Amino acid sequence: MGSCLLYAGGFTTSIEAGMAFLDWPLSNGSINPDGWTEIRDMRAEHSHRLLGMAVGLLGIILVYWTWLKEGREWVRKLARITLLIIILQGVLGGARVRFDKLNIFVENNFIATTFAILHAVGAQIVICLLVAIAVACSKKWFVDKALPNNSVSKSLQTCGVITCIIIFLQILIGAIMRHGEAGLAIFTFPYSTAEGTWIPTFWNWAIIINFSHRVGAIICFVSILIFVSKIWFNKESSQQLSKYTIPLVIFLFLQILIGSLVVVTRLNEHAATIHLLIGAFLLASCWMLTFLTFRVNDLSKQ
Repeated sequence: MGSCLLYAGGFTTSIEAGMAFLDWPLSNGSINPDGWTEIRDMRAEHSHRLLGMAVGLLGIILVYWTWLKEGREWVRKLARITLLIIILQGVLGGARVRFDKLNIFVENNFIATTFAILHAVGAQIVICLLVAIAVACSKKWFVDKALPNNSVSKSLQTCGVITCIIIFLQILIGAIMRHGEAGLAIFTFPYSTAEGTWIPTFWNWAIIINFSHRVGAIICFVSILIFVSKIWFNKESSQQLSKYTIPLVIFLFLQILIGSLVVVTRLNEHAATIHLLIGAFLLASCWMLTFLTFRVNDLSKQ
């Protein structure tokens, strides 16, 4: 459900349908506005709102379920934090609409864009929290009794944390680029100019953001490969964790392919949205691996 919501939000941004309705929390004054299934912009935005409401309800169920069934306080706390951020996500999405220049009658859209960027990165936090809860409640967490603390080197854990931070920052830059309409500030790939140079010969705000995203992609690529290599070549952790690196590597190369298609197709809405979604999968996969390296061995303390 979280992935569907993320895709719906990304697609809404890709086709610039975020202001299909000028009001919030209702849509044209209704929970079920007339004709919303017939017009693409309305269908995209209202579907996003309905999915957001569904995820909110599932968040409430998650909190209730952990309160009834889960004995570990830290897991129950994670569920509560997740619900709070989901609610905050809804407020940020609403603020993006209510503070749009069409509603507050200003010349620029800086306030609405800021809320939109925060809304975009907030979704990544929700995904990571849900992954942490899913891993903590999985059968493997208990069957394997967790990795002993002394079997995973501090350098591997640190590498995982740094890689997650790098991916998150790359997603943040991507969100700034998308909502700042700088996706085609550099319209050639892999070169940065039509003349075939790697470095842009002209700079403005949009080109700086776009080029930063490209440089960030290289840094992400290298950091992920280093993290995966450290897992593969660590004798103690490779047996338990190496198979979980396969989705991470697959997502990494898919992201490169789809990212190039975004430029080649001149921001095709489906390619751009899939690129966003795979970025979230990359972060979630890397976070899952990192979270596993920090598993507590003494289950009695959970």
